[in-house]
Amino acid sequence: MSYARVSFPQGEALWAGNLALRPQSSRGSRRIRAAKRMSPYRCVRCSTFAHNTLLKSDLAHSALRYDNEPEVGRGIKASGVPREEIFLTTKLWNTYHNRVEQGIHESLRNLGVDYLDLYLIHWPVSLPADASNTVNDRVLPDWDFIKTWAEMQKLVERGLVRAIGVSNFTISHLERLLSAPSTTIVPAVNQVELHPLNPQPNLHEYCTKRSIHLTAYSPLGSQDSPLHSLPQLQEISQNLGKTVAQVLLAWGIKKGWSVIPKSVSRLRILENLGSDFSLSDEDFAILEGIKERQRLIDGQDFLPISVFDG
Repeated sequence: MSYARVSFPQGEALWAGNLALRPQSSRGSRRIRAAKRMSPYRCVRCSTFAHNTLLKSDLAHSALRYDNEPEVGRGIKASGVPREEIFLTTKLWNTYHNRVEQGIHESLRNLGVDYLDLYLIHWPVSLPADASNTVNDRVLPDWDFIKTWAEMQKLVERGLVRAIGVSNFTISHLERLLSAPSTTIVPAVNQVELHPLNPQPNLHEYCTKRSIHLTAYSPLGSQDSPLHSLPQLQEISQNLGKTVAQVLLAWGIKKGWSVIPKSVSRLRILENLGSDFSLSDEDFAILEGIKERQRLIDGQDFLPISVFDG
């Protein structure tokens, strides 16, 4: 299977399938409007929602489903940053599994670019084009993510994307994909929900052994989750003089993951970017010892089938 290096302007890269990535905190663009630059030491002026906010970050992350690609594209254009210095990621939505070429061209047009650095299958669920994105949808009977991946691989060959990956894939999904005769490229990335209440150690081990880089979405949990009130986190936060969010991001980075918190608040964004410190081994072990478990996003309110094991 394919392992092709993608170079970065600076910093040591991690091998990840057919891509090289650095574990770095970056700001997810779900529900937000921003362009982001790869170098963590420079700034890019954001687009629609915060024209006057300057950010340092390393990833422009969007998705067709988020309906934010045009605004991310405008942000990239307004930033004046050369395209080759931006790491741009978006996702293929469920209703495009059997229309991969249409999906990539819509995203490229929305973003105003001619290639992506990373393209992800959003969920391992293939739905018809007229799906309503509810539990009442039907799954395509003659198409699954194995066929979708075969079409994704063609995009790499054609130079439309530099690397391809997946999102919300479990070990069983990955085993099916990697054992398929049509699979010639190992996913560069598996983007999944990761935080101390959902660390997914078995998936972490599985992906690490196969050079599949993990990217953590929802690394801060949610406003109504018990994550932020955990006494272990509160104590570490107070001792370090850091916010709970900053501690959570530092934990994810120390795990070797990329972390993509989302925010529409300028202050929160700048706070997230202040996570450039390392947890001590002692503090890290305390967070590793948290036993409570909670998954925040399981797709049960908008997918017609169960995705996650157990």
